[in-house]
Amino acid sequence: MKAIHFSTFIATSLLLLFVSVLKAQQPIDPLTGTERSTVIDSVSSKLIHNYVFPQVAENMAAGLKTKLKSGSYNSIDDPQEFANMLTQDLQEVSKDKHLRVTFAPRQIAEQIEAVSAEDSLQLLNRWVSSMKRNNFGFQELKILSGNIGYLDLRSFSNVEYAGETAVAAMNFLSSSDAIIIDLRQNGGGSPAMIQLITSYLFGSEPVHLNNFYWRPNDSNSQTWTLPHVYGKRSPDTPVYVLTSGRTFSAAEEFSYNLKNLERATLIGETTGGGAHPGGSVIATDRFMVWVPTGRAINPITNTNWEGTGVSPHIEVPAQEALETAHIKALEDLSIKNKDPELANFYRWNIDGLQAQLNPVTIDAKHLKEFAGNYGPRKVSFNEGKLYYQREDGPKYALIPLNESTFILDGLSYFRIKFLKEKGKVVAVEGQYDDGRTDKNLRTK
Repeated sequence: MKAIHFSTFIATSLLLLFVSVLKAQQPIDPLTGTERSTVIDSVSSKLIHNYVFPQVAENMAAGLKTKLKSGSYNSIDDPQEFANMLTQDLQEVSKDKHLRVTFAPRQIAEQIEAVSAEDSLQLLNRWVSSMKRNNFGFQELKILSGNIGYLDLRSFSNVEYAGETAVAAMNFLSSSDAIIIDLRQNGGGSPAMIQLITSYLFGSEPVHLNNFYWRPNDSNSQTWTLPHVYGKRSPDTPVYVLTSGRTFSAAEEFSYNLKNLERATLIGETTGGGAHPGGSVIATDRFMVWVPTGRAINPITNTNWEGTGVSPHIEVPAQEALETAHIKALEDLSIKNKDPELANFYRWNIDGLQAQLNPVTIDAKHLKEFAGNYGPRKVSFNEGKLYYQREDGPKYALIPLNESTFILDGLSYFRIKFLKEKGKVVAVEGQYDDGRTDKNLRTK
């Protein structure tokens, strides 16, 4: 979660690019004693004047100066190593995972040299282009079996540039029976994007999402859902949010908000634990410091997730979260739905998922008994697997659901069941996800 300032986004988005460029540049001037002292003085000043908790800032500054005076940093002449050590020392005192020092001379030079409107525009265009290459964090969007919408969101990008993508994504999901939002690899971003996406999950009446306190100007702000969005809202669609230990900052706010508003079921791991927004500021001509200048204050809990993270409703390893959420969504829909046909549809997809997650093993001798012609349907055996084909249509591998019923790999709405009489396979029954069945006798 970050304050929405152009310089902050530029600094954050381009940092890795500039660091990679620096690694290719040789040589990098080593640290001097004077530079170490200057960096610590500047970082300390930035923290004392801006860090969200004044006393903690004083303690961090005092700790750095004590270490400098004792000579603890004297043996470090590599700038990147120095930045890492300062970050470690600052976080040891503050326990604040947002707070960090970075070595980024190229990045700093770019910002300082952007004095004209043309320079600033070029820098902005580079930043926007870098976001476009990652589709503004919207990594994957699809409909899973059972009409479950899925969004893999890797960042909460600036609404000014990513808004249209967000609107398209949320409208794509609007006909889903449930929505899964995957934040397992989301490290944060803009509160305004949280506001936009969340607005699609509630009705038009404003919902209070979060409060923020900002130390630099001793002010408070609030975020609410938007009274108008483009397209269709999904206020009654069940929502499931996937989390991991890498879920951080704005991604944690999104999860925390929906959890406390009882709007979503969280599945996965406890998140990283960073609730203090802020931004990067220049400390010297080679070093920057990311300073948390505010804190989130949830209107329901009157606190936040700093240092503790957001705990899920259903705790599973991150790599199992999607499958768990998919089955959970279908189970919830099956239980709540009174329409027998829809309940059967959800149950159908649950059985299919469980068959894929917990494969049934049938020996080759038994599988060969099923091979044969059944009117227009043909079942063949090849290299340990069964294959299904209707007339001249495509051939599908068969996945056993149980000893007699098989799923067609790549055809979700249809299955076949082999029927026996007196121990011999005499027919196949075609089963459809709407409850229909048909039957063909064995002809060969």
